[in-house]
Amino acid sequence: MRAPCAEAPKRSWCFGAPWAVNNYAMFLSATLFKRNIKRILRLHFVSHVVFIFPCFTDMELTGTNVIFWYFKTICKMKNVDAHNTVLMVLHAFPAVPQSQFFGLKASRLLKGESNSRAGNMAQATSAATQENVLEWVKEDKRRMLHVVYRVGDMDRTIKFYTECLGMKLLRKRDIPEERYTNAFLGYGPEDSHFVIELTYNYGVDNYDIGSGFGHFGIAVDDVAKIVDLIKAKGGKVTREPGPVKGGSTVIAFIEDPDGYKFELLERGPTPEPLCQVMLRVGDLDRSINFYQKAFGMELLRKRDNPEYKGFKAYAYAHSPFAGFDLGPVLQYTIAMMGYGPEDKNAVLELTYNYGVTEYDKGNGYAQIAIGTDDVYKTAEVIKLSEGKLTREPGPLPGINTKVTACLDPDVNKSSVVIDETPTSTE
Repeated sequence: MRAPCAEAPKRSWCFGAPWAVNNYAMFLSATLFKRNIKRILRLHFVSHVVFIFPCFTDMELTGTNVIFWYFKTICKMKNVDAHNTVLMVLHAFPAVPQSQFFGLKASRLLKGESNSRAGNMAQATSAATQENVLEWVKEDKRRMLHVVYRVGDMDRTIKFYTECLGMKLLRKRDIPEERYTNAFLGYGPEDSHFVIELTYNYGVDNYDIGSGFGHFGIAVDDVAKIVDLIKAKGGKVTREPGPVKGGSTVIAFIEDPDGYKFELLERGPTPEPLCQVMLRVGDLDRSINFYQKAFGMELLRKRDNPEYKGFKAYAYAHSPFAGFDLGPVLQYTIAMMGYGPEDKNAVLELTYNYGVTEYDKGNGYAQIAIGTDDVYKTAEVIKLSEGKLTREPGPLPGINTKVTACLDPDVNKSSVVIDETPTSTE
C-alpha cells in the first residue's frame, strides 16, 4: 500500500509520485541548481517525491502555470517537447489524480488530449495487428476440403455417384440422436482430394436448390462415354456433349436425382477430377475481394462476355443462366478462384450475370469447407474482411475438429476447418 503524500506546508502545494522516478527528479533539481534558480523553488524528498512551491498560494494558479512552467523550463534545456513530457510523467504516475497535479481545469484539458493520444496509439496498434493477420493468410496452408449439400435419398444418390460418375464411397456415418446421416464421396482420400459430403436429414426427401448455386464440375477422359452411361442408368442430360461456345473443350451438363447440376469437362488425366464448384454472385468484384482476403484464394483468371450470343435453349442448359429469361443475348462474367492451377486443383467459379444482384439461396446447397492451420486467426481475418460469422471458432462437440463458419457477401455459406484428419468409418 502506497504511503500518503506528505502534507504540504502553508503557502505551498505538493503532489506524490513513486520512488521509481527519484533519479529523474534529482536530475531536474540538479539542472535547476546549475541554472541558479534555487531561489524559485526547493526540492524535498519525503516518503514520496514532493515538489514545494512557496512562491504561490493559489492552487489553480500553481497547477496550471507553475508546474507546467517547471517542466517547460527543464524541457527547453533538454530540447524536448514540454507537453509530451508532462503527459509522459502523468502516464508514469497513474495513481496520482491529474486534478491534484495540475488543478481541475488544466487536468481536464490534459486528460482529453491524453485520451486522444492513447486512442491514436490504440488505433495504430490495431491497424498493425490487422495487417499482420491479413499477411498471415498468405502463409496459411489452405486447400478446399469438401463441399456440403443435402439430399432426399442417401442410398439413391450414392448409387448414382458411384455407378454413373465413378466416385468412391469414402465413409459414411449415422448420427441417430441428431437425426441425420453423412456420406463422403470422391475420387481419392480426403486428406489429399476435394470430396463431396452428402447430408440426409431424417424424414426430409426434397430440397429447394435455389438459383444461387450453379453446378459442380467433373473432369473426365471421355464426355460422350459418360453421358451414354448416365442415359442408360436413367439419368438426366440437360446439355449434349459438344465443344463449348467459342472454344474447343468438349462439355456436357447432367443432373443428379436431386436436381444438382454437374458439368462434365473433357480433359486429360488430372489429380483432382472433382474440379469445380460454381456459385452465382451479385457483385463480382466484392466477392473476389472477399475470397482473396478472407480465404487467401488467388484470382486464377477472369473472363467477360458482354455480348455472348447464342440460342435460348443453350442458355437454359448452361447452368450460369438456368432459370433466367435472358433472351438471345447472354451477358456474364466469370472469375476462377483457388489455391493452385485449375488442371491440378479444385477451384471456385464465381459467375456474375449482368444486371442480376440477388439470387434465391434455397436450402439444398450448404457450404464449402476450407482447411486452415489456425481456425481462430481465420475467424479474425473473416471479420476484418467484412464476413459474417455464423459460428465462433472452437471444437465441434465430441470431436477434436475445430471449426468456424461464416457467410460470404452473397450469403453462400463457407466453413473453415483446422483439423483435416477424418474420423473412422462407421
